Order: sequence, then C-alpha cells, then structure tokens
Amino acid sequence: MFFKVYNKRSFLTYIFYSLLTILIVNWVSQDFFFRFDLTENKMFSLSDSSKSVVKKIDGLLTMKVYFSDNLPGEYGSNKRYLQDMIEEYASYSKNIRYEFYQPETDEELETEAQSYGISPVQLQVIENDNLAIRKVYMGLVCIYTTNEEEKRETIPVIQNAGLEYNITTMIKRMTDSNKRSIGIANFSEIDMKLENVKELLKQNYNVFDIELDDPIQNNIDALIISGIRDTLGENKINYLEQYLNSGGNIFIAQNRISTDLSTQTALSLESNIFSFLEKYGLGIKNNLIMDKLCGSIQVLQNRGIFRMQSQMEYPFFPMIREFSGEEVLVSGLEQVRLMFPSEVFHLVDTLNLLPNIKKNYKPLLFTSTNSGSMEQFFNLSPVQNPAFETLTESSKVVGAKSEIVINDSISSKIILIGDSQFISDDVGGGIQENTDLLLNSVDYLMGDEELVSLRSRKVTTRPLQEISDGSRITWKWANRLVPFILVIILAL
Repeated sequence: MFFKVYNKRSFLTYIFYSLLTILIVNWVSQDFFFRFDLTENKMFSLSDSSKSVVKKIDGLLTMKVYFSDNLPGEYGSNKRYLQDMIEEYASYSKNIRYEFYQPETDEELETEAQSYGISPVQLQVIENDNLAIRKVYMGLVCIYTTNEEEKRETIPVIQNAGLEYNITTMIKRMTDSNKRSIGIANFSEIDMKLENVKELLKQNYNVFDIELDDPIQNNIDALIISGIRDTLGENKINYLEQYLNSGGNIFIAQNRISTDLSTQTALSLESNIFSFLEKYGLGIKNNLIMDKLCGSIQVLQNRGIFRMQSQMEYPFFPMIREFSGEEVLVSGLEQVRLMFPSEVFHLVDTLNLLPNIKKNYKPLLFTSTNSGSMEQFFNLSPVQNPAFETLTESSKVVGAKSEIVINDSISSKIILIGDSQFISDDVGGGIQENTDLLLNSVDYLMGDEELVSLRSRKVTTRPLQEISDGSRITWKWANRLVPFILVIILAL
C-alpha cells in the first residue's frame, strides 16, 4: 500500500490533502500547461502570433459554429479539426466562449445561421448504398462584444487549409480599434489590373488610390508601386522622397526591361525611379534573369500536318525557392513565381554623398544555381533559344529590402521585387504564393509581424526538391533492389 491508515483522523487528513492537491493542480493548469504536437508545421497547436492576438481580447468573444453532423470523409475531419482549434483558442483566453449547433435539426437554428451569412451547401453522400444530395452547414460566426459596440464576422464554409490564419486575422480585425491605411499607385501607361490585390488588402486595411499629384498624406502607412515605364515628374519624385523622409514605407515591383511575349520584343526602360531607388541603396540591373528552375508556357508547334499546343519550360519565368532564412517576411515561404525579372543589387554610396541617410540592404529572393542573364540583345523565343543552354551561373538576387534611417531619427523601409507584373491580376497577382509574399511585405512594413509568421503556416505548396541526374538514378535502382533484397533476407 502507498498509504497506511492508522486511524479515522489520518484517513480524513489524507483525503483532505489529496483533494486540495487536485484542486491546486487544476487551478494552476488553467494558465500553465503544455501540449505535444508532432506535426511538421504544428497544425494542431496555436502559433505564438495567435496567442499574442488572443491575449489582447478585452471584451467577450463568442464563437458560434453551425456544422452538420455525420459528414463524409474530409468534411467530418474538418469539424473535428475546427473543434480542436477552437478549444485551443479558448484555453488561452477566459474571454472566449464557443457553441456548436446542428442547424438541420431545428428550423430556428437554420434561420439564425442564414441570418449570420452561413448558407447551406450541397454535398454528394452515400446513404443506404445510394448516392444522395445532402444539404449541410459548415460555417462559423464570431461575435465580439464590448461596452461600446458589437462586431460580427463570418466564415461561411470551413476549410482546414489556413483555418488558424483566417480565425486569428478575423479576431485581430474585430479587436483592433484603429484600421490603418495603404496607398496604391500605378504609373504605367497600361491599365494594370490590381483588383485582386485590393480586395485582399481591404480585409485588414483601408486601401486608397494614390495619383501623386499632391503630397502623400500622413495617414498612409505604406505605399505600393508597380510597373513604372516612364520618367516621373519631378514633383512626384519629390513627394516620394518626402514620404520616405517622414517615416513612410514602400513596396515596389519593378524591373528594368519592358517585354512583350506575343511579339517577342524587349526594350530597356528609362526612368528616374531607378535613380530614386539607388539613392536608398537598391539598384536594378539592365538585364533579364533566367533560371533552369522555371515555369512553363503554351507554344504552338508543327506536328506533321497539324499545329498543336505544347507546354514548354520557359526560363524567363523563374520559380523562386531560395529565400533569406533570417528574414521573417520570407522565412515561411516555399515558392514564388516571377516573370521577366531583372537582377537586384546593393548600390553602395562609396563617396558618402548622402551622409544623412543610413541604408541597411538585405537580399530576400534568390534564383537557383542554374541561372543566367541576358543583356543588350534580347531573344525571348521559347523554342530553340541558345541562351537556355547556358544556364550555369550562380544564383541571382531578384528581391531585396532596404532599411533606412534618416538623420539618425526617422526609420523607413523599401521592399523591391524585380518583376513589374508581380502583383498584376492577370499575371503574378493571380498566383497564391505571390499574393502571400505581397501580404507578408505589407504586414511587415506596417509592423504586423504577428500576421507574417502566421500566414506562412497556411502555405500549402510542397514543391519537389530538385536532385541531380546521378542521385535520381541511384534512388531509382534503390527502389527496385532494396525490396527484392529484403524479401530474400526474410525468406532465409
């Protein structure tokens, strides 16, 4: 026996102290506890960013989940994952309450769910060995109540991918009292479509179009620029400098060569935006970067008497998988895609012409070690292009940032991506990985590094690792021979 009872009094004392110990342990564990999560990206545990956001909740946050029961396959696992995630949120804040409902069992619940913007969706399910269409609910509404107001936001359909990011950003929007502002300036003669980018940014920020006909207002916390093709008026350059000198931040997507794939032509751009960037330590070379690790395009080719579309790798569309590991805004990314990028470099002020401006240059994006560059004479042909056979140069920098300190007191930042079409809706802006980098950059410029690290957890791209031909042959034969050898060993 672990405990010997000598009399009734000692037995009651034992019971008393045992119950007291259990109560103390439970009370302490409400605030001090730990969990084990062995998944690669800790998908069943809240990130530090989410914990930080949740701990700032002052009012009452009620999470109402309207989710049908007995759903097939992945939809059923979505409900279990959602419940685990919500319990995680509630464990880090006493101001969070959650409730689960099955709307299809009650007409009033159905009406309530639909009033919150949660509509039923139709799923094909197998019931009694027959294929049937079932109306189901899979939504979440968060209601944040304070003494002053009540805010409400909804996720109409729950999906596992990016769930923590979606919930945390929703909580952050409701609990933040001041919504900051972003300006978008587009100086290109071509009407670049940025509606996709604007809609994404509007989820967390106020978004304004900036023409630069007047000085940039102080309430613009970050400015986005893309695709400048001509020299800007002197007043516009002055307004940009005034903005930076007052502590503003800029994200700019800009290359040095204007390209037209349909006519396979390329022209060097002349603009004072390049001298503006060089003033702050960011240079753009007059070239186009190529990479063996690249995207593909559709090419019309002759096949006998027919002309057929075929897919071909196009090194002018590099896929970037090398990032600066020490920079939070790119540390969680796995891939971004560029189109006709130019190389970015650090321009050092060796003559100390601008002593009042201190620049801290840091590269962010790198091509692979099978890269190349094209200058002066540009051959954009995707077929039998000799430049594609000489991709043996080391990696090139195609994205960087410059941290600027002016007069030892005012801090500003510039993030430069060497691709003018990086955020255009019909080009780079339609690619999920690219918009993740843009949103990371904006959050970083705003000082919202919590959202940066959290967004990286939802990245679902899993590109295969490039290996040499020798390694590929080795693994092929290993896969063939090892099982055969193991069978022989077991047979013995």
